[in-house]
Amino acid sequence: MRYRTFAGTGIRASEIGFGVWSVATTWWGVRDSGLAKNLLAEALDLGITFFDTADVYGEGQGETLLAEVFAGRRDRIVLAGKFGYDIYSHPGPRKGHGELPQDFSPAFLRRAVEGSLRRLNTDWIDIYQLHNPRLEAIQDDRLWDELDRLRREGKIRATGVALGPDIGWRDEGLAALRGRAELAQVIYNAIERDPADELIAEAQRLGRSVAARVPHASGILDGSYDPARHFDRSDHRSHRPRSWMQAGLQVRDALPLAGGGRTIGQAALLFALAPAAVTSVLPNITSAENLREFAAAGDLSGLTDEELAALGSVWQEHREELAQPMSDSLSKPTPVAG
Repeated sequence: MRYRTFAGTGIRASEIGFGVWSVATTWWGVRDSGLAKNLLAEALDLGITFFDTADVYGEGQGETLLAEVFAGRRDRIVLAGKFGYDIYSHPGPRKGHGELPQDFSPAFLRRAVEGSLRRLNTDWIDIYQLHNPRLEAIQDDRLWDELDRLRREGKIRATGVALGPDIGWRDEGLAALRGRAELAQVIYNAIERDPADELIAEAQRLGRSVAARVPHASGILDGSYDPARHFDRSDHRSHRPRSWMQAGLQVRDALPLAGGGRTIGQAALLFALAPAAVTSVLPNITSAENLREFAAAGDLSGLTDEELAALGSVWQEHREELAQPMSDSLSKPTPVAG
């Protein structure tokens, strides 16, 4: 496993991270808490040190899982958390892909971080991220001033934003990177490159960092998507339009990813790690088999300039047909005043 440092923070993390949402919600298929714990524990054994969660994942389950699995080993891992969704006024399981109301007021931030620290059973969160923020939150100096206070108190070490996909995130990402955020977490893979390419270039210019999620394009680039069937409504991927998934398969078949002793899933991770500004990539991990496959990518050589150029050419050819939202029916959150 190789490690990189989040620019300007001194926080060093594994290139391959673990997106905890895949084991703390039911949207991706892991519904066994025992399996979830085993995957998290084995991930650390394999050299993965970067774990990204949020208070809204399983209404705190994503945090309590980490606390239980890594009790006594907190100093060996890097924790990224998120806030902004009001899980306190709207308790209970979420239904479908709709979003909860959001609150980015300084008072709610304080409540959110204290709740997360308690559930994580830790004194600090390494990277604390605004979860799907709108521009008004990113431009609110009161919020960032409160984040700075939390940093001085030792409760957080660095700040960031986790963005996309359907709320609009190009302008938000640019504003955050040009403002006070040290990290932008974005969707980025060989099929979905808009607007991440622009945000990664801006992060590089400004000396900021990016964490890339959904590196396998909802299963297209790891072999888990079966075009003969679509997923039921409990699976996050069911919100991808069929037409988008089919176009993605056409692109995948043309992508020169596999070969050189690597699987297509590993090559997809290496693509996401190619830009210098990308510090870590967060694949969706749901089994011991894909955990070991993805972790092993951290020992492989990166894609060559020729391979990256070929990927760029194929993507440009299909760019328009892939420029679709996940769904036209996602419900939007209601901002909370304050």
